[in-house]
Amino acid sequence: MHENNIRIGRLLGDAYEAWQRGAYAALAESGFADIRPAHSPVLRFVGEQGARVVDLAEQARMTKQSMSYLVSALEQSGYVSLTADPDDGRARLVHLTAKGNQARDVLIGHSLALEERLAARIGKDRVEDLRELLAEATGPWLP
Repeated sequence: MHENNIRIGRLLGDAYEAWQRGAYAALAESGFADIRPAHSPVLRFVGEQGARVVDLAEQARMTKQSMSYLVSALEQSGYVSLTADPDDGRARLVHLTAKGNQARDVLIGHSLALEERLAARIGKDRVEDLRELLAEATGPWLP
């Protein structure tokens, strides 16, 4: 049990860092050693229909230039492809390639396995309580 003086932010950060270390180790073991944590927003936010760089940047709370850099690196490595946006001739849509979908599947599989391990440790009900509390804690009241 943790002492009450440990800040929630620190506990969340420590948990996220441990989760992330495991996820990217699983990626490396699966043949995706060139994917880095910085690439996570692209893999996380590109949907089936693709996404514009500006929308990815907004979702990831980063600049369009930074997101463009990440997308370019992932395109060069074969994880994403770019197509013309049919709704805006000036914009391009980012799509995951088969390789990109495989990498995302590894990340999702690792995350689900960790949730199962956590449920075995603290119980399924407590995991669901945690999920609900975290969803509430990340609501619109935060800056």
